[in-house]
Amino acid sequence: MATFRIDLLDVGNPALVEASVELLVSAFTNSERYGAKRLREELRANSGLFYRRFFVATEARDIIGVGGVKAADWASHTHLLYLSAVAQEQRGQGIGQALVKARVKWVEQNFKTGRILVSSTKGKRFRDLGFVEVRKSAIEGRHLMMLRF
Repeated sequence: MATFRIDLLDVGNPALVEASVELLVSAFTNSERYGAKRLREELRANSGLFYRRFFVATEARDIIGVGGVKAADWASHTHLLYLSAVAQEQRGQGIGQALVKARVKWVEQNFKTGRILVSSTKGKRFRDLGFVEVRKSAIEGRHLMMLRF
């Protein structure tokens, strides 16, 4: 089993940002939606009004997982888990779940109340962490999951 750590991504470190972009680009097949330019902008953008934070899983200084959380700009007290990926060769070792837990913990520590939403094909992973499926939300095999805190 891998020994890894989870940290906030230092967006001021170009090498870490590029490694994260490369991992995300390789994880998603829709190159138009998940192109390197857009992902770089997502990783670096952070306005005072709507935050974005990215967490990285690293092993021996290599980025092996990335996951983002951001404020929803369309609903108050709502946070979104998004842009999550684990390196293909590292999957199945708990890295994805650790990234989810780190983001949930960060939101709960920084906000008094709210809800966290995620769209996923891996419903069991999120149910095991206390998320519930939003009724009638399944679209193309993806389910909208919510955690209230």
